Amino acid sequence: MSSEILAAAEKKMARAVEAMERDFQGLRTGRASTSLVERIVVEYYGTPTPLNQLAGISVPEAHQIVIQPWDRGVLGAIEKAIQKSDIGLVPNVDGAVVRLNIPPLTEERRRDIVKAVHRRMEEARVEIRNIRREANDALRKEEKEGDLGSDAAHRDVDGLQKITDHHIAEVDQAGSHKEHEVMEV
Repeated sequence: MSSEILAAAEKKMARAVEAMERDFQGLRTGRASTSLVERIVVEYYGTPTPLNQLAGISVPEAHQIVIQPWDRGVLGAIEKAIQKSDIGLVPNVDGAVVRLNIPPLTEERRRDIVKAVHRRMEEARVEIRNIRREANDALRKEEKEGDLGSDAAHRDVDGLQKITDHHIAEVDQAGSHKEHEVMEV
């Protein structure tokens, strides 16, 4: 049973790291990326729909994103959704496509993005620590109920700490990589 607790905790920690990395993809760097706009939610006939399900998104140049909706009637809704989002880009509707020009980031904006990266890293660390605490509580409960010996419980707690340290290191590594990417001019 204790091995199941450790395996479940490791899976949850890995998912926390993956969620943080997915969130990092939505943060702006100096280059255009389709991941900036893919998860923007557009009101499409009364239904909130992710942009990537309504249009083809491409990056023809290093500083431009082109969104080509499959239904031309949704152009206005896409424009509104981009304006409401927090990506800080102004959409240009050009006939059947929406163009987003990505201006170079200012030093101040880069620092703000790095702060957002650090904030998200800390959220991921807290999530991983909470998972560790829940697994620790489950191991202690098993020890108290007599399902797990004292030595085995200590060994499992040490193993859980190693798993936690590994995932915290992954968070730090991904965060420093994203920070370097954002600060790159």
